Amino acid sequence: MPKNTPHIDISLQWGAFDGRALHKTACTAALVKRWVAHACQGAAEITVRIVGEEEARALNKQFRQKDYATNILTFDYATEPAVCADLVLCGPIVAREAAEQSKPLQDHYAHLLIHGTLHAQGYDHETNEQDALEMEALEIFLMGALNLPCPY
Repeated sequence: MPKNTPHIDISLQWGAFDGRALHKTACTAALVKRWVAHACQGAAEITVRIVGEEEARALNKQFRQKDYATNILTFDYATEPAVCADLVLCGPIVAREAAEQSKPLQDHYAHLLIHGTLHAQGYDHETNEQDALEMEALEIFLMGALNLPCPY
């Protein structure tokens, strides 16, 4: 690693859910590291956990008071001196959305991990339209730089 390259530590965890083998093929540790590191603007320690609907729903209810599973939850703990965050994706929802949007599962994982990594760095698409447009443009740019299709 070159001297001025920020340290990025990314770990991948898997919860139990039906069809997990397909997800492990589409979302390998090497790909997760590539996607997340590409979206990081500095040093980072990020854990990615891919879970089933029951775990995703419980986390969303506990931490956001929303009683449903969602595609990704970002738990951001710090941005300085390094980004420290957990990204929790609901595998069955990611698969369902990919099918509904007629896109490869792998591409949808890439987009959601870039999206969550940007959230961990302070980007927010829910504050106002300008912030949403900025975050969306950055997601499109980062996906393109990885030779992946526009997610929108």
